[in-house]
Amino acid sequence: MVVLNKIYTKTGDAGETALGNGARVAKHAMRVTAYGTADELNATVGVARLHAEGELDAQLMRIQNDLFDLGADLCRPDMEKDAESEYPPLRMTAEQVARLESEIDGMNAKLEPLRSFILPGGAPLAAHLHICRTVARRAERLAVELATMEAVNPEAVKYLNRLSDWFFVGARIANNTGKDDVLWVPGANR
Repeated sequence: MVVLNKIYTKTGDAGETALGNGARVAKHAMRVTAYGTADELNATVGVARLHAEGELDAQLMRIQNDLFDLGADLCRPDMEKDAESEYPPLRMTAEQVARLESEIDGMNAKLEPLRSFILPGGAPLAAHLHICRTVARRAERLAVELATMEAVNPEAVKYLNRLSDWFFVGARIANNTGKDDVLWVPGANR
């Protein structure tokens, strides 16, 4: 159980922070940037949820919880030591990725096929989900970049990849099941 009885510790005042394994690193380290962006994504989902209701809201709440799992995964290096750890770290799983895929398939079944690219916008929830989508793509790029330097759980990267797709399809659902999507008209302002 997490107990936070003091919010500020002053241990980061010199520009360093602790990873999940206790190692101290610069606050601008790629690993910190990656899990910090997952946290930013979680905050954007929280704003989107202000406009969501019903099953879409419940799905977004599950995504928020998953994003905390993702942050816990990304903040813990040394994946090769997981098996020997007294308290194995939390890692993203194939089941979490599969759940997103199932939800995407369920939403997509309600939509007409796209015949044009769509512009981010429409209903307030759709617009917020498009912001979530772009932050998810950035988080994915950072996790992929981190993976070129250090070990990263492949399921974490897969999750971020599926998540941006989830936000795209979710935005279409929020736009009156695609009927209110804002279509891109190539060269319309020439």
